[in-house]
Amino acid sequence: MIKLIGAAFILIATTFVGFDKARHLSLRPLQLRSFRQALQALESEIMFGHIPLREAAVRLSKQLPAPVSLFFIHFAARLQEAEMTAKKAWDLSLKSIGGQLTLKENEIEILSQFGETLGKHDRYQQQKQILLTMSHLERAEEDALATQGKYEKMAKSLGFLAGLLFIILLM
Repeated sequence: MIKLIGAAFILIATTFVGFDKARHLSLRPLQLRSFRQALQALESEIMFGHIPLREAAVRLSKQLPAPVSLFFIHFAARLQEAEMTAKKAWDLSLKSIGGQLTLKENEIEILSQFGETLGKHDRYQQQKQILLTMSHLERAEEDALATQGKYEKMAKSLGFLAGLLFIILLM
């Protein structure tokens, strides 16, 4: 009886790990899309609204799902601090929510490189930088969707099957 209960716990745990990995694969394209939408809205705020960056970040935080909304909350708060540049506030905000993002390192680097240009150019140059970053994020999103399509179902199945294998080896 104890062996069966132990086997059930092993199977549940490994299945959970597989489903958690599959969840990460499905969240990555959603987060990339959210960042793209955020940049699109930021472009509108800069080009047509003539709104300060901090206020635009607050508005974006109310429109986007977590964790991207948390990023813009942190960004807006850091912009209020004395002697904080937009680049430094952007980087610190990325680092503060890095654990909540399912993005790969190169995707975080794309966002970080955008932060380096933030607030350094006039509106039209900033618009070009936003469009360039959005195109990079779009390519990353396409890659994330392809990866999700290939590996999501496999991760779920592999978690369950690894649990079965582990149970067979222990019995």
